[in-house]
Amino acid sequence: MPNIINATRIALKKGLRLPLVYNTSGYESLEIVKLLDGIVDIYMPDMKYTDGDQAAKYSAGASDYPEMTKKAITEMNRQVGELTNDENKIALRGLIIRHLVMPNRVAGTEKFVKWVAKALPKSTYVNIMPQYRVEYKAYEYPQISRGITVQEFLEAIEWAEKYGLTNLDPKSVAVADFYRRRRSS
Repeated sequence: MPNIINATRIALKKGLRLPLVYNTSGYESLEIVKLLDGIVDIYMPDMKYTDGDQAAKYSAGASDYPEMTKKAITEMNRQVGELTNDENKIALRGLIIRHLVMPNRVAGTEKFVKWVAKALPKSTYVNIMPQYRVEYKAYEYPQISRGITVQEFLEAIEWAEKYGLTNLDPKSVAVADFYRRRRSS
């Protein structure tokens, strides 16, 4: 990390004027995130699980994933705040949290949106993603060995709305609207 930070500082001194994006699984030590203060413009962390047992089972024993990720995301928000865009809707600075809906509520989506609504501004940009696919060893676990259902995705969006999140990714909202229209026709 120190080499990346030093190289970034050199590039900035030589005229780099692009927003720097830190795309991460969210599973970051607080110390690393603090090192990036003043360097990263846009943080794009995942929040995969809200339950340590699920994280341990499906992500190589990372039972501390939820707590580490919450601390890291809270610090990211402190550093860059809510997402801001230019007049062309190009992101300039802020936090974008991604959450993948998983089958059988494995990701803990309701707990995730409750946490965001309580710990961060309700206008935090959140991308609730419907594109879970069964890959690699997921076939070995019955709970996650299938794609999500329309109902599971709609439930996730409804929780986000129920808990007052106001800045959901437009594509997520469009998918939910499509499913709702299809369901009512």
